[in-house]
Amino acid sequence: MLSAERNERITRTGPGTPAGVLMRQYWQPAALSEELAGNRPVVPVRLLGEDLVLFRDEEGRCGLVSRRCCHRGADLAYGRLEDGGLRCPFHGWLFDVNGACLEQPAEPAGSNFKNKVRQPAYPCVERNGVIFAYMGPGEPPPLPIADCFAAPDAYTFAFKGYLDCNWLQSLEVGIDPAHASFLHRFFEDETPDKGYGQQFRDATAGIPQTKVLREYDCPRLEIEETGYGLRIFALRDLGDEEMHIRVTNLLFPNCAVIPMSSDMNIAQWHVPIDDESNYWYAMFTAFSETVDKETMRAQRIAACTLPDYKPIRNKANNYGFDADEQRTATYTGMGQDINIHDQWAVESQGTIQDRTIEHLGSTDKAITAYRKQLMAAIKAVEAGAAAPLTGNGEEPRAIDTIGKPGDWTHDWRAHEDARRAGSAWAAGDR
Repeated sequence: MLSAERNERITRTGPGTPAGVLMRQYWQPAALSEELAGNRPVVPVRLLGEDLVLFRDEEGRCGLVSRRCCHRGADLAYGRLEDGGLRCPFHGWLFDVNGACLEQPAEPAGSNFKNKVRQPAYPCVERNGVIFAYMGPGEPPPLPIADCFAAPDAYTFAFKGYLDCNWLQSLEVGIDPAHASFLHRFFEDETPDKGYGQQFRDATAGIPQTKVLREYDCPRLEIEETGYGLRIFALRDLGDEEMHIRVTNLLFPNCAVIPMSSDMNIAQWHVPIDDESNYWYAMFTAFSETVDKETMRAQRIAACTLPDYKPIRNKANNYGFDADEQRTATYTGMGQDINIHDQWAVESQGTIQDRTIEHLGSTDKAITAYRKQLMAAIKAVEAGAAAPLTGNGEEPRAIDTIGKPGDWTHDWRAHEDARRAGSAWAAGDR
């Protein structure tokens, strides 16, 4: 458990808060590229407690600026996209993607006032369907080394979803491998071809993942600290000299990199909208086959509303809970979508989890290790140090595989290397 003071310190991310200052020193997802589709690519964004506007100019560049015009505070979400930037309808001030004021039409001819003002703006980069923003001081760092950034677009798919709670409890479910044996338990197994694009629907060495999770519900966890955060091993002894090895990662500060299937991984960021809500941004990456984006998007669009990406099943309708289903088909009784299972788990903890009353066990060791890293990083940045755990050349790798109990530390890496060697794009060192 944590003290109330420490819980506040690691959950609050608004401007000037200890965790907020830290989080701003890493690239954070701000929107999906698809949100800027259409004939007016302008969208309001709330990120880390700040109200912003994201737009794409005529050259295809993305700009993320403060929502309130620096002139008189009018709402730039209603701005006109023209002449190389976003123009405020109030007095015609025009701002480019960097926040520079290009025009002030009502000022006298020859005035240089436009050179003395600047709209607050944050740098953006766009990768494989996600627009990232850097909200910290100084020059932005490079994006972390990760498959979702290295893969060609055809091998990736990006989506997001809304969660009505603090970002930290959402992230912590992603680094808790033990919960999958219960929260995501299915009483019947499907063939992998019926579960394309869905986690825990694949087979590992011919054994359905749902069967492994259901029948071996007490994994041994091992944690390894890395230059990017944590590598987390969930080990299930299947007998007959077989060990199920599931390797997940914490890409510091707020991304989990997890195996989805034998050919696909997910990098999933949990990004604060404010202290009481967050979006998960998932970047799916396949290795040997291009991604069927239409199928994956159709699955996810069917479960949410647009433009807010809020799930149709939610606390207002009890997440679709069905008592008969809970007895016969799923452990939760909340349908087949594991995103809904996770949503219930993290939202039911309250908008900001009270960690003063929790009691962590042995299967929570990754959560304990991560909180220590988070608190140490906050303290270091407060003392003036550079943002820590930025990778140092290490790369999070995730896989779900079978090895030998005595050789599992070698086997998972060998199997991952073999997958990359047979990949359409990932072979070779980066």
